[in-house]
Amino acid sequence: MNAFTGYAAVLVVLAVVAGPALAWLLRERRIDRRLRQALPETAQKSSSRSTVPSTATWYADGRRSKKLVSS
Repeated sequence: MNAFTGYAAVLVVLAVVAGPALAWLLRERRIDRRLRQALPETAQKSSSRSTVPSTATWYADGRRSKKLVSS
């Protein structure tokens, strides 16, 4: 009986500690699902990549233009 009381106490403490975190996680997932449903289809399908060239692209473009001018 003493072991059962110990297991029950551990489960209660675990529920008290993990319960709010699990409730928060479920709430966040529900909000994310609603936001995804509210977005238009075109916004969902668009690429997440940036259209701004990287620093390396700017550097390479500058090097190419200097070669063309100096030739």
